[in-house]
Amino acid sequence: MRVGLGFDIHRLVDSRSLLLGGVKIPHSKGLLGHSDGDVLLHALCDALLGAVGAGDIGTYFPDTDPQWKGAASAKFVEKALELVSRRDLRVANVDAVILTEEPKLSPHRTAIQRSVAQILRIRDDRVNVKAKTMEKLGSIGAGEAMAATVVVLLEES
Repeated sequence: MRVGLGFDIHRLVDSRSLLLGGVKIPHSKGLLGHSDGDVLLHALCDALLGAVGAGDIGTYFPDTDPQWKGAASAKFVEKALELVSRRDLRVANVDAVILTEEPKLSPHRTAIQRSVAQILRIRDDRVNVKAKTMEKLGSIGAGEAMAATVVVLLEES
């Protein structure tokens, strides 16, 4: 078995869509990023890459490369999943925490879990997504940013 940990944070800005786990969430702001800014999928990508000792998201998808401008973050996860598969490993489960003051994510939790499971090609019950506030502390608590932390467990195929 292998364990990976991923983290990502992005600013919330006007005139962007809010995507979490590949799901468009209704909100007045979205996440600023070179790609679509999906903090959950970016953290998942880093967790997968970390579990197999393959660097991080910037190694494969640098924000200086114009080909990734506006890219769907699911592509990053799919590439990381290819590296996992090449090492004869598969995803056993994913546990994620999204840190945000707003919007409330409980109405979207099931859709986010299903989307992440579909991207990873695993059962829905192998993905858990939680949302936590920062109790109005720091940039996340002030509604200026959103972050995600993901732990992934890989097992031999």
